[in-house]
Parts: sequence; structure tokens; C-alpha cells
Amino acid sequence: MCGVCMLSLGFLRVVKFPPTPLKTSKEVRVKMQAGSSNEMWEGWNAISNQVYNNPKVTALMTSRAVQYLNGHPVLALAVMTFCATAVVPVSLFVFFAVVTLVMGVGAFLLFEGFLLFMGTLSLLCILSGVAFFSLVASAFVAAFYMVTSNVLNYYYPHLNKVAKEHEKSDMDEMTQNTIQ
Repeated sequence: MCGVCMLSLGFLRVVKFPPTPLKTSKEVRVKMQAGSSNEMWEGWNAISNQVYNNPKVTALMTSRAVQYLNGHPVLALAVMTFCATAVVPVSLFVFFAVVTLVMGVGAFLLFEGFLLFMGTLSLLCILSGVAFFSLVASAFVAAFYMVTSNVLNYYYPHLNKVAKEHEKSDMDEMTQNTIQ
């Protein structure tokens, strides 16, 4: 009797199945070989018929090179062996070329991004310096103007009076011209 342990509702219980009659290993092997062999052969025939009925395959099979290789099986084996062994190095080379191309493009993009970042950073620094210089220069010019005008007013007060009288006379003339 065989038994299977199952966990149900937190309790362990043993479920027993009725024994099945066992076949001898020879009976099983013969049945598997007979069934599998026929099914496998039918599947192989279906696949090969599907491949050979493809128009591209029939065009290849009727080419002169394939006809020549059909007549010379040793040479066909040599060509097939060469093709089979050449697949690995060629595929590795193509993989290396694609990876190199992708890495090169990626590195180029990263390098260009780095250069643009550095250019932007240097432009920001230069423009900040120009803005700071313009503020300092305008403050200096404004301070120089204020100091110069105060010094001139202090040492030459009559210049200020002359300018005020001149302005007053100009205003009087304009007023008289507008009245007339």
C-alpha cells in the first residue's frame, strides 16, 4: 500500500490510495519504444516535408552547388563541418562588434553630455562674473559721481547757484512764451 501525507486544516492525515498493478519494466520499455518511435518518425516526416515544400528550400536544393555536394558526400561533410565550426567565432566577432558599437555610442553620448555640462558650467561662471563685475562697476561709477558732485558743490557752491539761476531763467522764458 502506498500513502501520501497531506496537510488539511492544520492536522496531518494520511490518505491511502489503492495499489495499482505494476507492469514489468520490459513491458513498459517495449510499449514506450514502439509508441514513441512511430510518433517521433511521423513528427519528423511532417517537419521535413514542411521544410522541403518551402519554395526557398526547393530553390536552394536545385542549385548547382547543392547538386554537386549531393554527388560528393565527403566534401559535403567537410563544408558542413566548416560551417558548424565557423558559427562560434563568427558569432563571437559579430557580438563583439555590436557590443563595441553600442559602448562606443554610449561613451560618445556620455562624453558629449559631459562636454555640454562643462560648457554650461563655464558659461554660467563667466556670466556670473560678468554680472558681478557690472554691478561692482556701476556701484563704483555711482559712488564716483556722488563723491564728485558733493566735492564740487562743497568747494564751488557758486556753480550750483549759477546752474539754478540758469534753470530759473529758462523756466521764466518758457512761461512767458506760453502766455503770449
